[in-house]
Amino acid sequence: MNPASSRTRRSIVLIGAGGITRDAHLPAYKKAGFHVATVFDLDRARAQSLADTFAIEHVADSLEHAVRTAPKGAVFDVATPAGAHLSVIPHLPNGSGLLLQKPMGETLAQAKEIRALCRSKSLAAAVNFQMRFAPAIQKARSLIAQGAIGELHDIEVRVSVYTPWHLWKFLYGIPRVEILYHSIHYLDLVRSFLGDPHSIYAKTLKHPKMRELASTRSTMMMDYGDTIRANISTNHGHEFGLKHQESYVKWEGTEGAIKTRLGLLMDYPKGVADETEICRLANGGPPEWKPIDVDGSWFPDAFIGTMSNVMNFLDGTDEQLVSSVEDAYRTMVLTEAAYESSEGGGTPVSYD
Repeated sequence: MNPASSRTRRSIVLIGAGGITRDAHLPAYKKAGFHVATVFDLDRARAQSLADTFAIEHVADSLEHAVRTAPKGAVFDVATPAGAHLSVIPHLPNGSGLLLQKPMGETLAQAKEIRALCRSKSLAAAVNFQMRFAPAIQKARSLIAQGAIGELHDIEVRVSVYTPWHLWKFLYGIPRVEILYHSIHYLDLVRSFLGDPHSIYAKTLKHPKMRELASTRSTMMMDYGDTIRANISTNHGHEFGLKHQESYVKWEGTEGAIKTRLGLLMDYPKGVADETEICRLANGGPPEWKPIDVDGSWFPDAFIGTMSNVMNFLDGTDEQLVSSVEDAYRTMVLTEAAYESSEGGGTPVSYD
């Protein structure tokens, strides 16, 4: 999994001009030196504003116009809300490259349709599960592969922050929010380290001050047998200042542990500094945590990785399409199982 910039000069056609494109996609592409040829959004003024800010030469008048005028070999970066994906993909040229904003549809049924469409059109299609490419995640993955912490047996993701949900108006009123649009990153991340779990236990909840959102807090445990633990806990309603906010991923092995703070999520979108540390068990000595140097952060650097991978896969220089729709579909299956678990409830307790 190589996050380096693409070796090619393929152009990008951006479909959708929402906040994520301004905050992550386009800063990443600018940093990598990628060429964004066109932007299209149903709100033309928003697309024009994005074009002015990032020096994109062409603002398309329609989706059809964006596709028709796309440079040869362009990659289509579809950054629309998940419910719009199925209205965009049929218009894309057969055999083209596609990077699809996560999630892969709003339901498993939509994900299945998206997968079938991408297959029928022979698209080199990936879903933008860019957390896999976050520099700290890449560093941890490399260290774990080298045996730095021994046998990996525990992954914990904990997020306790105050998230400004008003930045994403499209989330209000839809039936699924926290797992589908946020914790899906962590489900996908755990899968990338441990593979597919046998089962999942989950509960996702509303917040009493955010009742217009379907859910903003979740707890999930993925079942990998009797020695591996994988836990995800998120609370987006911690409105009590930064002092006790948390946002981290922690990996524990038989010989050590790695922990990385995802500073972006604290005081979002400003964020705080990332921090990555490793602890190796010494022979008889006390455990000691030491900092790890990591170049870059989740936003925007991870977005370079996902786009690079699509470009390099098209050119044959990357053998694997890391977050292909085939693999992303399995994350959607796991997400659906989490919702089924949440709706099914726990085991009733008899106090007789």
